[in-house]
Amino acid sequence: MNVIIFDLDNTLYPASNSLFPLIHERINCFMRDRVGIPDHLVNVLRRKYWQEYGISMVGLMRHHDVDPEEFLEYVHDVDVEGVLRPDPGLAATLRALPGIKVVLTNGSLGHARRVLSALDIDSVFTKIFDVRVAAYRPKPHPEPYQEVLRLLGVCGSRCVMVEDMAVNLKTAKELRMGTVLVGQANGQPYVDECIPEVALLPEALRRLAVDE
Repeated sequence: MNVIIFDLDNTLYPASNSLFPLIHERINCFMRDRVGIPDHLVNVLRRKYWQEYGISMVGLMRHHDVDPEEFLEYVHDVDVEGVLRPDPGLAATLRALPGIKVVLTNGSLGHARRVLSALDIDSVFTKIFDVRVAAYRPKPHPEPYQEVLRLLGVCGSRCVMVEDMAVNLKTAKELRMGTVLVGQANGQPYVDECIPEVALLPEALRRLAVDE
């Protein structure tokens, strides 16, 4: 395996960080203030669209004629730099990993760049693939994974995917990738390794190499 594909939010920084809740709040505000969805339905529809389409944006595009670019700009207008700080230990760990490192996120390119820059790990990654990579088709749908593999010129068996959402690893495993969950596993057969934080990724990769 010579490509490691990383998710961004709640993977490269801890889920306990307050950044992602800020994005959730911006999504709620967008649905209420820009789309005109009644306040009591905002959370209900956001969860419904996330479950049905992978991200709420796609549901808003399909059912409310929302411009995805307007959505992405609005919801990612959060104080990334005020929340995240450089992480020298994480940077050293990632740089020491073999192979190519890329990011695949359901967020926007601009948001990903700000997060990586705030953590001071932007130089680690060869490429960032955002939700636009497969015409706004998000993970866990297969299209973004397939497009990333095509653009990198590799097959799934040469890749490891690192994610905080187990459901997104199911598709990766179907494409023959190694899978590492950052968080808590619940016996999912498509999760090869489970670690509490991305700093422990080297150990998980060593176990995967032994298993091969």
